[in-house]
Amino acid sequence: MQHVIDYRRGLYALRGRGPLLMIFFTVLLATPSWPASPGDDPTQAPAPGPIAPPATVPDKGLSRWFNPATAPFIPVPEIDVDPNSGTTLGVIPTWVQTDENHEIRRIIAPDVNYNPYFGYGVNGRVYGFTSGDEQWSVLAGLRERVERQFDAEYQSGRMREQRWSFNSSLIYDRSGTPRFYGIGNESPAIAETNYTNQQERAQTQIGLNLTHAWQLLYTGRLQVVDVLPGTLARIATLESRFGRILGVGTNKQLLNRLSIVYDTRDDLTVPSHGMQLIAYGGLSSRQGILDDSMYSEAGGDGRAFWPIAQDTTLAAHMALRYLPTSHRVPFWALSSIGGGNSEVGGEQPLRGFGEGRFYDRDSFSSSVELRRKVLSVDAVTTHLDVEVTPFIDVGRVFSRTSTIPLQQLHHVYGVGFRGVARPFVVGYVDIGYGSEGVAAFTGINYPF
Repeated sequence: MQHVIDYRRGLYALRGRGPLLMIFFTVLLATPSWPASPGDDPTQAPAPGPIAPPATVPDKGLSRWFNPATAPFIPVPEIDVDPNSGTTLGVIPTWVQTDENHEIRRIIAPDVNYNPYFGYGVNGRVYGFTSGDEQWSVLAGLRERVERQFDAEYQSGRMREQRWSFNSSLIYDRSGTPRFYGIGNESPAIAETNYTNQQERAQTQIGLNLTHAWQLLYTGRLQVVDVLPGTLARIATLESRFGRILGVGTNKQLLNRLSIVYDTRDDLTVPSHGMQLIAYGGLSSRQGILDDSMYSEAGGDGRAFWPIAQDTTLAAHMALRYLPTSHRVPFWALSSIGGGNSEVGGEQPLRGFGEGRFYDRDSFSSSVELRRKVLSVDAVTTHLDVEVTPFIDVGRVFSRTSTIPLQQLHHVYGVGFRGVARPFVVGYVDIGYGSEGVAAFTGINYPF
């Protein structure tokens, strides 16, 4: 999404992406009621002389709430789907601000929702799209039981037009939905457990733009993670099945990473050609700044885009991560695959499984999808393109550096539906099928 590589996949990488997706689609597809002009009736002769513009008749009753021109706000229905957290339902009163070019500049979106695991909840959200070079967001919320969150992020220099790019984020998140199945590429589904993940994280990324394509990027992240007992009914808690494995309780991580980035994509949000290649290395410690008291890491991440026909783009992604040294690494800091998004140096997509399905020391992941535009709509606030995207994901985790990554791969086949409002927003629904059945994901941004 941006040249400063956000470890959390842009503005929306924790929870709360599904609600924004519903806001996005509802606002874009809403259409106002326009009164008919005399010239619209072929049986009625036009009046002589110039015809004055017809007076706008305001919508009345329920319909006025679904017209951005007349509604005090837009009541957006909330449907958030994820294999781990289930289906969340609610309503989001939404205010959307656009500029003279009908591009979204700000979204204000509180909500009231219900999740079968954690009860009723409320959230407040403000998303600011100041320009292509600057974006920010603030999100806060809580539910009756277990879950709390606060997420603030600021990005500048996304377009690489200046010497420096900058990204900073601050997060508090308490989630009751994470799963753990054990370590290894063949961890069985029957070993499913649940835990509560509470984390505080502060992260800064500073990019030195050597040229428009080449960037040297530093990432510094301080993270405190508490792995607490699970609360979901009918799912065993992590400690009851695996005991006090590494990562249970409170652990602190200080990560320092240096990346070399080569980026020729024609667009940061909706690329149609070009590539982004990233090579990185890092040191993770429990307290020191430049030591590997937890682990060292090395890896690569590449994504490429080819226009193969009109309105059709072939997109491919591959990621490989190794931990050359490791010293009592918490399970949540290992390499992992599962879920619907790619994080550079973090979890990789496998869209037939929930987030964090497979953990081990090293990981390999690859995805190919065909993004085909099938419909364009001139909506009230902006222009919307609708894409249908068949995709294939493969991946595995492994513990030995000598392992051939292309063996014993997990496979997922699926189809995605995407709504694209250039230049800043992509909403998606991805449905994948793997060896454990069907999984569905909703959210914002392409998976890679």
